[in-house]
Amino acid sequence: MSRIVIEGAYVATLDPARREFTGHVVAEGNRLVAVGPGPAPTYDDARVVDGRGCLVTPGFVNTHQHLYQWVTRGLAADATLFEWLTTLYPVWARITPDTVNVAARAALAQLALTGCTTVADHHYVFPGGDLLAAEIEAAREIGLRFHPARGSMDRGQKDGGLPPDSVVEDRDAILIATEDAIDRWHDPASDSMLQIVVAPCSPFSVSGELMRESAELARRRGVRLHTHLAETTDETSWCRETYGCTPLEYADRLGWTGPDVWFAHGIHFDDAEIKHLGGTGTGVAHCPSSNARLGAGIARTADLRAAGSPVGLGVDGAASNESGSLVEELRHALLFARARGGPQALTVRAALEMATLDGARILGRSDDIGSLEPGKQADLALWDLTGLPHAGIPDPITALILSTPPPLALLLANGHPVVEHAVLQTADSHTLAAEVARTQAALLR
Repeated sequence: MSRIVIEGAYVATLDPARREFTGHVVAEGNRLVAVGPGPAPTYDDARVVDGRGCLVTPGFVNTHQHLYQWVTRGLAADATLFEWLTTLYPVWARITPDTVNVAARAALAQLALTGCTTVADHHYVFPGGDLLAAEIEAAREIGLRFHPARGSMDRGQKDGGLPPDSVVEDRDAILIATEDAIDRWHDPASDSMLQIVVAPCSPFSVSGELMRESAELARRRGVRLHTHLAETTDETSWCRETYGCTPLEYADRLGWTGPDVWFAHGIHFDDAEIKHLGGTGTGVAHCPSSNARLGAGIARTADLRAAGSPVGLGVDGAASNESGSLVEELRHALLFARARGGPQALTVRAALEMATLDGARILGRSDDIGSLEPGKQADLALWDLTGLPHAGIPDPITALILSTPPPLALLLANGHPVVEHAVLQTADSHTLAAEVARTQAALLR
């Protein structure tokens, strides 16, 4: 069993006491065995990493992504959400397992290079082939903990929905495929690297029957539920015209609130809805960069957190957030919250909690990831703060979140080094970049 000892770093544990100190973190295999101030215990066979000048945090949790979109970046750059979707649906209708595998490996590599160790991906376009298997294989290659959400759309344009009919599926086929994915892939173990989520796409692309039956399926099988909700005012208007209610009222009628549910975006909730979300423990994946890119609005993250709703962070799909960098989302979440609610709306440490503890809670993984404590998974990021952008900032967490994203000295996922000295260890970044360029060119042709 491999043993890695990080010595002399500033450690942000995110444990129940929120301890911070200069000290050590020790990983044996895929578990943390020692976290504390001062020197580490002495081991004869350990790899020792000099952490002086560095900050150790738990590995970040990305609660919303569309990996396949990495090969469709830079399109419809000045569009609204609905315009952006109608431009890209015909392109996405041509994706294949090879397309998805290349895109997923590249997007996951970028996430790893920006501190992410756990990824929830929402894949909802299935034109043909085993696309879920393609991205699962990509996650295994890059080495990140993976929660693929089997998405779906059954409401095409002929039924009053937004997506073209060519990219929607039959409802019964969707439910069969979703349960098959659970049977085939879902691992409920505490150290699981792979867990399936049930995830119809959105109110304007999914029938009420599919939403209701998906919730029943997920609860019968003990897995979690995810969908897009309340992302734009257009969506709210559409729901009022179509269903006579807000998006959240519609979702609630169909059984889509509770501690096993989280919504992507959640921008346009009123006070009563925020109170209801907090009271039911329903989570929100906050995607500040994507929301700004599409001009969708700013989520009321401070109000949601105060109400008791877990709010995690997500990079969203790369077609609406070309950088795909999770560490940047911490800074954007903080700045946008303060732009909306003032300088006390979100602290730097609250932003760090959103990227770690809240994300783990949303995915049902609070017992094994999200903080640095003995017995938890060896998922951690060691940030090098010795460079020009960070030197002289006395608080390491402020340096991480408010300055330029620092390089990673080390990223461990499940105890394995995925990034060292800012270089991906599980794939060649230059080769991946060339594959992405070829794949995007072929797809657009």
